[in-house]
Amino acid sequence: MATIPNLQAGGGNPSAVSAGKSISTLSPAVQKYLQNAYTSLSGGEHVSDSGRVGRFLHGMHHHVHSPSTSSRDGIPDRKDDGVGLSEFLEYMASPASNALGPPKSYDLSYPISNYFISSSHNTYLTGNQLYSQSSTDAYRNVLLRGCRCIEIDVWDGEERSLVEGDGSSGEEGKKHHFRLHMHAKREDSPAPRPRANESLKLPTPWRSASTAMRAEPRVLHGYTLTKEVPFREVCAAIGEAAFVTSDLPVIVSLEIHACLEQQEIMVDIMKEVWSGLLVDQPLSGAEPEEKLPSPVELRRKILVKVKHVAPKRSDDAPPALQHVRSTSSSSETEDDAVLPSGVKKKKSGKMLDALSRLGIYTRSYHFSKLSQPEATIPTHVFSLSEKALMEVHQSQGPTLFSHNRHYLMRAYPSGLRVSSSNLDPSIFWRKGVQMVALNWQKWDEGMMLNEGMFAGEGGWVLKPKGYRGSDRPQREAAISEESQANAIVHKTFDLIVTVCAGQAIPLPTGDDSAKGFHPYVKCELHVEKPEERTGAPIEGGGNSKDGEYKRRTKKKQGIEPDFDGEKLEFIGIPGVVEELSFMRFENPFLRLPGLMRVYRHVTQSTEWGRSSSEVVGTLPGLVAAPELERAAALLDPGWGPRKHRSRVMRFQTMLPLLIKIHDDEIGKDDLAAWACIRLDRLQEGYRFVHLLDAKGEETHGVLLVKIIKHLTQGDSVC
Repeated sequence: MATIPNLQAGGGNPSAVSAGKSISTLSPAVQKYLQNAYTSLSGGEHVSDSGRVGRFLHGMHHHVHSPSTSSRDGIPDRKDDGVGLSEFLEYMASPASNALGPPKSYDLSYPISNYFISSSHNTYLTGNQLYSQSSTDAYRNVLLRGCRCIEIDVWDGEERSLVEGDGSSGEEGKKHHFRLHMHAKREDSPAPRPRANESLKLPTPWRSASTAMRAEPRVLHGYTLTKEVPFREVCAAIGEAAFVTSDLPVIVSLEIHACLEQQEIMVDIMKEVWSGLLVDQPLSGAEPEEKLPSPVELRRKILVKVKHVAPKRSDDAPPALQHVRSTSSSSETEDDAVLPSGVKKKKSGKMLDALSRLGIYTRSYHFSKLSQPEATIPTHVFSLSEKALMEVHQSQGPTLFSHNRHYLMRAYPSGLRVSSSNLDPSIFWRKGVQMVALNWQKWDEGMMLNEGMFAGEGGWVLKPKGYRGSDRPQREAAISEESQANAIVHKTFDLIVTVCAGQAIPLPTGDDSAKGFHPYVKCELHVEKPEERTGAPIEGGGNSKDGEYKRRTKKKQGIEPDFDGEKLEFIGIPGVVEELSFMRFENPFLRLPGLMRVYRHVTQSTEWGRSSSEVVGTLPGLVAAPELERAAALLDPGWGPRKHRSRVMRFQTMLPLLIKIHDDEIGKDDLAAWACIRLDRLQEGYRFVHLLDAKGEETHGVLLVKIIKHLTQGDSVC
């Protein structure tokens, strides 16, 4: 049985856990604001009668219930039915005061195309896309964190043989060290008797009549220096961790680069290791030609997404190796990935009929246009890169949105994102894309937004009403010109966040002293851009970046800062759909005054080119030319103040935001902590924002804020 690791964000699990936790102690700065709030709302008197309790709560949290209600909403029971200061502080330390509201009780009976699904890209990788390790632990990690759609790239377990007749010359084998996962077995050799303590759950190693030796398939990022991992071990890890934190279905997206014989081994392994979990036959009442099943019908089930090909039997082909040739590889292999010089991707090979048939409800088709015949098959899935999706947005925006109301689509990061950076998933969610695949090993805005979307939701979130398909059978659903602009009411949004105080703010990664810690709070709103509705080019494409609206407080000092009740106001924000908009809280920090780390940029020569930085010294963080000259001297021993005077002046004008120096570049302020909340779950009143650290792990850090939000119907932008 898999064990839950140190909770890390990305799929919503840490936010869900923190939502149920109490705060053990309240710092003096936090208590000061809460005492003032209690005095202001209670008039300085003990709140005893039920009517005053209701009015008090209404004032604290802007509740929609009548002020005369007797509901105590989490206030501890006392014999005198009163609410004194101690009871109030106890209440504020309870989970009831969390700024993140509880998950909605979703209807899970809609077809699976009506949900957003927490998804991973190249799940097996632990780092960058070119030379990092592959690991089965990566699958356990994302599944335990709430991911429900994972990816496996499958390759031959040994250099492909020419007897298969597909034209392979073994070039791919020259790029990798192939590891055999089974010992050679001769056809005439008797099978060894299993030992008493050996597991008999694994399938018998597959043997081919054409060769005396065959390896099992392996998982890796092809045409790169990434390390491999056995396909069997990946399947075992998935089966072990798939339903530990959620019983909602898991989709396994297969990208096949293996030969027919290896594909047959894949089928055997999946059926054996996922026995009882794998959907390998249509469910009763959910015929693939008619409609997709619901998450309720698929609880604790694994769906395989694989390239679909129409079976074509030939008289001379044995049934076990019946195959058809795919007209194209899946869209995922067509991206502009970085390849070594002189290396070309091979054309798509043959597809085993038995493997293709495992795509019962998630059949991958090559995408060419939204009007192609396959675009109305209930079970089809189109996979497009972020770049391709942006092109479709500009050319067929309304049709794209209409398609995604009824049918499944998957988006994935560009192959040029070699550092494993992420796209902005919210843009693609607002296009109705169900599976927006992210690099879970990379911490950036994309993963923060994913945490905000799926916090405590089990990896599946029901789309807003205007984003869902009709009640008609999916085979009858027509792709129309339904627009993102009029599918749902867009609102104008006002938000005021009063930042009171923080406590136990985590230090940035690598820091162990709060002496030079100067945090400030940055709030960002991630909302729909007008270009998303009009089909115009979206600035930055799908790049993950800061929110469209940003506000920040002044910097303070220490891990228990008092922010003096500074107000951050967002007034008249147009085009807001609460379910698809996000508020992101960050606690960056300034090292000024304090120690400023100085870095030397080091380039390590590899076939690809690779760079890193190393600390070469620390300097007092003062805005003065002598210190800058010392920094430059550390970076370049031949540096002279007269020779590089312009560099000094450029440093001086930008130094207030300086955290790191990478050669002569100014870096961003280090991230200490953060939280991301979907606007429909952002609760009003005096609230605690529970913070995650820079690695996305749960902390004891909280931020006391007062939240006022207001939405009005209509949007002048539309």
